[in-house]
Amino acid sequence: MSLDDTIKQMGVQIEESVDFADTFIPESTDPAYIFHCLKSNVTYKHDPVGIELLQSMPSLFNDNYWGIPGAGDCDCFTIASVACAVARDIPVRLVLVGNSPDAPSHVYCQMKDRGKWVDFDLVAPMYGITKPYKYKHFVNVVY
Repeated sequence: MSLDDTIKQMGVQIEESVDFADTFIPESTDPAYIFHCLKSNVTYKHDPVGIELLQSMPSLFNDNYWGIPGAGDCDCFTIASVACAVARDIPVRLVLVGNSPDAPSHVYCQMKDRGKWVDFDLVAPMYGITKPYKYKHFVNVVY
């Protein structure tokens, strides 16, 4: 699967997740609060060898590959995060990062918080931070 195909499929999973996100997270439009709600419900698990899992939010929390609610990796967490932003009308964009533009190794999103783009990376330990990467590519999310 190419990078463009992966981004397209993430979009499909995000779209399928918005209604679930609307009921899963509190009514808040505060990205930091949403981060903490999601962070307390996810567990990082690498994809199975040779398989790229892109889980919708309902799959991530109710019926995922490992049978552990909230188990997934960065793309699964990003799908859930973007769906929550869309459900609350918070501006959001994808961030593809890595050490080379040809092979991104991580994905997360940024949300607008008080007029500024803030990192929203559920793999990171805290809201507003992520690891530094040489390569960063932004993908606007439109719904």
